[in-house]
Amino acid sequence: MTGPSVTRGAAGTLAAWLARATERLRSAGVASPRADAEQLAAFALGISRARLVVVDELPPSAAERLDELVARRARREPLQHLTGLAGFRYLDLAVGPGVFIPRPETESVVGWALAALPSVSGGGPVCVDLCAGSGAIALSLAGEVPGARVHAVEVDPAALGWLRRNVAASGLPVTVHEADVTAPPIASLARLAGSVDLVVSNPPYLPDADRDEVEPEVGEHDPPRALWGGADGLDVVRAVVALAARLLRPGGLLAVEHADGHGVAAPGLLRADGRWAEVADHPDLAGRDRFVTGRRRAGAGQRATGEEG
Repeated sequence: MTGPSVTRGAAGTLAAWLARATERLRSAGVASPRADAEQLAAFALGISRARLVVVDELPPSAAERLDELVARRARREPLQHLTGLAGFRYLDLAVGPGVFIPRPETESVVGWALAALPSVSGGGPVCVDLCAGSGAIALSLAGEVPGARVHAVEVDPAALGWLRRNVAASGLPVTVHEADVTAPPIASLARLAGSVDLVVSNPPYLPDADRDEVEPEVGEHDPPRALWGGADGLDVVRAVVALAARLLRPGGLLAVEHADGHGVAAPGLLRADGRWAEVADHPDLAGRDRFVTGRRRAGAGQRATGEEG
């Protein structure tokens, strides 16, 4: 096996560095200190995390860079900002300041959508990702659903930059729309009205009262526009549900991620709307209420004239 070039005795062993880094991150309140230290080491050395076991001692240049990365992580800068990548299902997405870092919880939403899609489309479904951010959902659908025609909608200029970068790098068939889901009508989506098979969204959904309770990685580094959903956290969720009802064809599916405190309120919102059947709430892998789904009723008209695609 070959590993990174090292100079023996120059800066101590990798094992010793990992132990020190882990303790420093633990003292700083980082939730996964050992895993983060290993990922930073692998990133700095240009190898996979699995190959760290073949590295013995570190050259001074590597040790210096690693110490700088750990210092930044100890200040609670997100790991993904340091490495420039966020893993999501089968994707490595470019991320950084200005875009929401996709979380593992959202993988459950995509998993449900992939399993449910055959019930509404035999092939080549039309899918829309509202509040697309980095493109995690849209690119997963485009990459994992044969023939899918995927549209990703985002309004924040910084997030749009990351979205377009990820779409271009992937080569996947995703059409990007710059639009605000809370301010219909959206001209670029008008031609999709009544024809979409699936709408998925991970909108901002944290209640404003939680601003002082979130981790520093979230409150200080994720863009506020991607986090906060008004007094009850459901302001943008309501807009997503209204827009989805316009976009979906009868029988089309909706999946919307929500806060773990919305397990009753989010399904209640769909049921009160009157345009949704088979409304259900679903847990994430940790067992917390995480997303609501529904099927667009046939023959249920628009509730307001402003709800146009």
